[in-house]
Amino acid sequence: MTRLRSVVRGCGSYLPPRVVTNAELAGLVDTSDEWIVQRTGISQRHIAADDETTSVLGLRAAEAALADAGLEASDIDLVICATSTPDFTFPATATQIQAGLGITHGVAFDVQAVCSGFVFGVTTADKFLTSGSHKRALVVGAETFSRLLDWEDRTTCVLFGDGAGAIVLEAQEQPGEASDRGVLTTHIRSDGRHRQKLYVDGGPGSTKTVGHLRMEGKEVFRHAVGMITDVIEDAFAATGTSADDLTWFVPHQANRRIINASADKLGIARDKVVVTVDQHGNTSAASIPLALAAARADGRIQQGDLVMIEAMGGGFTWGSALIRW
Repeated sequence: MTRLRSVVRGCGSYLPPRVVTNAELAGLVDTSDEWIVQRTGISQRHIAADDETTSVLGLRAAEAALADAGLEASDIDLVICATSTPDFTFPATATQIQAGLGITHGVAFDVQAVCSGFVFGVTTADKFLTSGSHKRALVVGAETFSRLLDWEDRTTCVLFGDGAGAIVLEAQEQPGEASDRGVLTTHIRSDGRHRQKLYVDGGPGSTKTVGHLRMEGKEVFRHAVGMITDVIEDAFAATGTSADDLTWFVPHQANRRIINASADKLGIARDKVVVTVDQHGNTSAASIPLALAAARADGRIQQGDLVMIEAMGGGFTWGSALIRW
């Protein structure tokens, strides 16, 4: 029996021109290139200019994804933006991307699950598309995390960067088998008891300020690998697949050590892992679509490839999606 699947039609990305190296950061805080690379795998990150808001980055990525898909903005009837750094408290950043594209129909809204946001966005879009209510979705992950950083805190300011990535999903009839193209399964979780381990110490409803990012790095690392493994094993169980079946593993780009530990625990060969954290740093909800776009642009990801995406973010939130390209 055939069924609707959310098939990837295109992907795109945008990175601000300004690149900040570890050496530059070493001039601001007590750190070094060696220290940052050894502990995180990060060599550089992109930082948005003052006039580059989150919606500006997201719009550029969305335009690139539409071009890659060979579609017009008018073909889209659902825009979801995953972000923790919106242009405004309201309206939603997705509506600003929608307006920038000239779309006046359909619906646009944000999802906020921090670094897991893109996985949550894909999951949400998949529900809309496979229900038959919408035809094509633009899922954007866009962040200007540099706005949240305490640039005197060397434990956090070296980790994050700005950027945006996007994919176009289209509802298509598929045979209803494991070999179908599109989103095959998604699994998302949250546990608010862990807020203090990774959060921003401000907000309009509490301090009436934006606040700064605060993190207990060792605690985040301790929980990350287990949580990531949980939702990936659920994806394998739901589809009858295994690590051996994966063509590519595209994790959230938070820390090279977390990426390696997760792949090793799951038995995923490291040559199947797409890594961009060295060039982009942690771009939160933008990291997975940025990595997808990079791997698609250089020819690694091809149609028919089985791709696993996963992420964990503040809150905690975590999730996975298994996609046949």
